[in-house]
Amino acid sequence: MSEQESGCRICRDGEALPFAISMAFQPIVQASAREVFAYEALVRGPAGEPAAGVFEQVNQGNRYAFDQACRIRAIECAAAAGMQTYLSINFMPNAVYEPERCIQTTLATARKADFPMERLIFEITEGERIDEPDHLNDIIRYYQSQGFLTAIDDFGAGYAGLGLLADFRTDLVKLDMNLVRDIDQREGRQSIARATLAVCRDLNIRAIAEGVETRAELDTLRAMGIDLFQGYLLARPAFEQLPEVDWSVLD
Repeated sequence: MSEQESGCRICRDGEALPFAISMAFQPIVQASAREVFAYEALVRGPAGEPAAGVFEQVNQGNRYAFDQACRIRAIECAAAAGMQTYLSINFMPNAVYEPERCIQTTLATARKADFPMERLIFEITEGERIDEPDHLNDIIRYYQSQGFLTAIDDFGAGYAGLGLLADFRTDLVKLDMNLVRDIDQREGRQSIARATLAVCRDLNIRAIAEGVETRAELDTLRAMGIDLFQGYLLARPAFEQLPEVDWSVLD
């Protein structure tokens, strides 16, 4: 059996992941409206153990089951927590062979949990090497055709830089926390951020600043025109719950 056939069988048959996982949620805040735009689902162990311990157990043999299990658990936990916003889920493009077929378990889970499918965002991390760019583009286009939003996560930390935006026209881009960190004090990072935002505006892509930890970072990024933020300054992730946002930092 080929690797593709094996991956499709796992998606079709719902093969169980050999270890348990759950999810924490961290809000993405729209500053101008003072409301939560979305919650990102962050993988954790079954009792809230850190993500690093979970990823240590992921390998070539179980990555398909892991990708499916993350989607399922994220939707289940979001529905149980009463989430009314977008739910943002990370996905592994190299674990998706046929977008239409591989999404079926996700759709079935959303229907079962009564979670609106139009409130799903799928994030691809720029840090994952893309072996088949045309295939990734097919995934993005198919997801968008189904009404899902798509995002590039950790932008500025990976392989491709601004060229990635030209090739993969997602709805959202998340500026990597290493670009955000101390941006109020780093002229070089400010220049990169401004250039990225200019491209995003031209392509009608919304930018999210992730990993915001200080008021100075927040103020600098807001002055650049960013309106969507995620980070410890606003709220830390909460295990299987929707955390409270510290709205006072926006005053």
